[in-house]
Amino acid sequence: MSSPPTEFFFRLSPERVLEAVDAGGFVPSGHCFALNALENRVYDVRLENGAHLVAKFYRPGRWSRETILDEHRLLAALAAAEIPVCAPIRFPDGETLHTIEDIHYALWPRTGGRSPDELSDDQVAVLGRLLARIHAIAADVGAPHRRVLDAESVPLEALDLLEREDWLPPACRGRYVRAVESLVRTYRERSRGMALQPIHGDCHPGNLLFGDAGWFFLDFDDMVVGPPVQDVWMLLPGRDAEADRQRRLLVEAYRTFRPFDPRGFDLIEPLRGFRFVFYAGWIAKRWEDPAFPDAFPHFGTEEYWETETRDLEELVGRIASGDDLVPPEERATRRAAEDEPELTNKDFFWDL
Repeated sequence: MSSPPTEFFFRLSPERVLEAVDAGGFVPSGHCFALNALENRVYDVRLENGAHLVAKFYRPGRWSRETILDEHRLLAALAAAEIPVCAPIRFPDGETLHTIEDIHYALWPRTGGRSPDELSDDQVAVLGRLLARIHAIAADVGAPHRRVLDAESVPLEALDLLEREDWLPPACRGRYVRAVESLVRTYRERSRGMALQPIHGDCHPGNLLFGDAGWFFLDFDDMVVGPPVQDVWMLLPGRDAEADRQRRLLVEAYRTFRPFDPRGFDLIEPLRGFRFVFYAGWIAKRWEDPAFPDAFPHFGTEEYWETETRDLEELVGRIASGDDLVPPEERATRRAAEDEPELTNKDFFWDL
């Protein structure tokens, strides 16, 4: 049975959103538009003075007040250092976090721009320097209440949920579990001795905007304590030679402000696998939310799990062979050589 705050969260209406904005000391005009968000509830609200702000209601039971304030403190520090982030607006009482019906909410300035489809080398270099500055400030500010991105808190926690709630069909269960366990072993081996620090954690291009004011990093809601390479590979997630080249270009620019452990590149594919498992666990965990079955109608079917399992097995196979540690250009050369047919007399003597 859902708790009362969760029920209120599911039924959150524009009227209650406007009440929360008004209670926070702002005068809404009555315009309230739901934005595309699943984990939290997010609304564009127009005020009487014509300005717009964004009201974000945090999913109950997910983050504690202290955990959310870790995010807010970092964003305030980044904004003070003129790093392009969207920081929460302070209420008249000086706080950045209020509650309504036991649900935490915050107000944010509306930021214009669009997410990039592709990044030029110049843009990659700019983002590398910005990311280094974000990480430097995050390391100083700290995040004592945030979870650690490691094998226990990401894939194993998600796998435990999927097994406990019987999401994995018998035909895939053993294969899926073995693939996850292989990823965990690899990550533990490769990450041994590597430094962790607060990072964005969900730094995909959809959380990056480019507009008249330049770049903006958005949505630090999933910030974690983890390896800096997590933000690097999520900004440039491709597996081809071009993506690898741009990641190295980004890190080269990053190093003009902050050191970067080159061993981080060896974590990219295990972290990619963690993302697969975490995403499946996230959907399963939120299945009671009416928005999730509508958003993921294919989730939980035999076909879904077969595809997920094959993708994980393919990734694990690539890691086990060491293929992910070989530069993409060398991989392409090797594959071309492997695909080239062995020459016979017929290739040299056309008249045989």
